[in-house]
Amino acid sequence: MVVLIFGDIFGKVGRRAVAAALPDLKSRYCPDIVLCNGENLAGGRGVTRKTFSEMMEMGIHGMTGGNHSWDNKEVYQFIDQEPRLLRPANYPSPEGYPCPGRGFGIIRNGDKAIFVINLLGRVFMEQVDCPFATVNKILKENPTDLPVFVDMHADATSEKYAMGWHLSGRVAAVTGTHSHVQTADERVLPGGTAYITDLGMSGSFDSVIGLAKEEIVRKFITKRPLHYQNADQNPGVSCAVIHIGLDRRAQSIERLRFSVPDAAIQNEKDLE
Repeated sequence: MVVLIFGDIFGKVGRRAVAAALPDLKSRYCPDIVLCNGENLAGGRGVTRKTFSEMMEMGIHGMTGGNHSWDNKEVYQFIDQEPRLLRPANYPSPEGYPCPGRGFGIIRNGDKAIFVINLLGRVFMEQVDCPFATVNKILKENPTDLPVFVDMHADATSEKYAMGWHLSGRVAAVTGTHSHVQTADERVLPGGTAYITDLGMSGSFDSVIGLAKEEIVRKFITKRPLHYQNADQNPGVSCAVIHIGLDRRAQSIERLRFSVPDAAIQNEKDLE
């Protein structure tokens, strides 16, 4: 089985870059399943029904989220009815206040399927439930003969690495998201688990993690609040291709990052 995974797709530039790159990637790698992290789809903040549908129509089979999953309130209108859209499984879901959506599930493409778990880190982020305890519980209560893929949406590289080792030999892949900067540490861990600390961002490469660089530089210099703008220069994609054997263990992981000039936005003010 071949799985193609895109990291955080940021705004219209990211969506257009993935749309432009996907046909060639499918031709070269023949992926059975295509995943992405979509918490930045709609203008960099959350996901809408329109942006979600756009990605599904272009050939994405499943989408994970993160700390921006709830930024666009429209998501509450459809996340419960959409099994292809996941949110972090370790968001609190107390009695009387259940968390909308699903944190894990089966993602299918015809007769091919994988089991996907979405987790949120806690270091430098929200104080959600423990991701390590959460993933243990999910794996114990949901035994499966499908390859298991985990999106560890976290800030600290140490926390992502810890999750990789925690799940080594127990899942097919642990891929990190959130940082928007691709790491060069892809490997197959000794237990047969494909790992990368961060898949990187699909969007404007000439930016500061998706935002107009001039404004962010000025923010660091002045320490004053500024109105951020999404960047549109040098669109590109960041992703990984993972090969899974019949034993549900990873055989290889290949990291990809390249510009997509065909996705450039010309004379468009709306970068949502």
